[in-house]
Amino acid sequence: MAREVTHLTPEGHEALDSELEMLVSVRRREVVDRIHNASEAGGTVDNAEYEEAKSEQAFLEGRISDLEQILSRAVVTEATKNKKKRAVIEFGSSVTVTPDKGAKRLYKVVGSAEAAPLEGKISESSPVGRALMGHKVGDEVEVETPAGVVKLTVTKIS
Repeated sequence: MAREVTHLTPEGHEALDSELEMLVSVRRREVVDRIHNASEAGGTVDNAEYEEAKSEQAFLEGRISDLEQILSRAVVTEATKNKKKRAVIEFGSSVTVTPDKGAKRLYKVVGSAEAAPLEGKISESSPVGRALMGHKVGDEVEVETPAGVVKLTVTKIS
């Protein structure tokens, strides 16, 4: 079976690696201490603080496992640095688009593991990301959204 690859930008890889390091070296110890203190203060039966700490531990360990899996499958991919070759939108590109209704928007095309739409980081596999890939400045792109078709004009690629 082929290994599933996770594409990350260099910045995305660094951010996920830093998060993993912090969770393993700091947060894990804090949660273990909370569990220990809660069990000493009130036992482990019918102790809300203990149960909350155990739930936090389960969530934390799940996140650590997710990050380890993502990073083990990661392929770091940078956008083309040569401006002439960067004429089309590709993974890692920063793109300014103007929708047919509304203000300009800046997006960075990233992998799904580092996507954060509210921060302007859109996944290459999202509807907007898929629609933009391969287009150049001046192109009009139609994107199918739950609210209907949205037209975007590519105004800048960097």
